[in-house]
Amino acid sequence: AVVSTQSTGRHEVHSSGEIIKFKQGGCPWKEHLYQLEAAADCQGQVKYVLYSDSQGSWRVQAVGVQGEGFKSRKPLPEVWRGVRDEKLSDLTGIPECIFVHATGFIGGNKTEEGALEMARQALQM
Repeated sequence: AVVSTQSTGRHEVHSSGEIIKFKQGGCPWKEHLYQLEAAADCQGQVKYVLYSDSQGSWRVQAVGVQGEGFKSRKPLPEVWRGVRDEKLSDLTGIPECIFVHATGFIGGNKTEEGALEMARQALQM
């Protein structure tokens, strides 16, 4: 139900419909998202999922390509990968950045707004 609610309201998070947001992490969402996309005939449209972690920071996770293991639909930008903290904030112009994983499948920001801005910028790159 959580994934369904967020996938139908995805245009409220970003006008493109390519970003969805969960109020908290820990919910297994990948297979459910693929099923919902198939049912709505919009496979592959969601590129990023935002959710809070157990410390109250936010994650932006690239949605994987179904059946392709670790391949992401749109990984976070290569120039951000492996960069952390203030260096990442300086590079992106987004305050409170925490990290982007070396493969670009996930990144973090201390705030919801920061994680959303990371996803917005990544869509444009």
